[in-house]
Amino acid sequence: MDEVPGAHPYGRSSRYSEVEIGVYRCRDGTEVRYAKRRLLPRLDDAAEETAAHTVSSGERPDQLGQRYFGDSGQWWQIADANPTLDPRELTDEPGERIAVPLPGGFPGGMGGPGVRNG
Repeated sequence: MDEVPGAHPYGRSSRYSEVEIGVYRCRDGTEVRYAKRRLLPRLDDAAEETAAHTVSSGERPDQLGQRYFGDSGQWWQIADANPTLDPRELTDEPGERIAVPLPGGFPGGMGGPGVRNG
């Protein structure tokens, strides 16, 4: 990406696709590009833009990404909508209800094509 001026280092489906890229200059003049912090809204503020999903035994975050967004790599959108730091916590308790972003809804996420069987 360094060869293309202004190119963003993350693909469009990445959680970092809209994050500003910073540049740190080392003492020797070397430039190091990094993603600046990605801030998310308070979960209370985003609750109306999610639907509930009840976790089944054996489910994994990547499976939920595939189910709700058609892409297993989009599990992070579900993680962003829930109070967890470790995405494995999303599905480690069968019967737990977790939030799934609605299409285009959750700020900071990209939204999905629709919530099915939630």
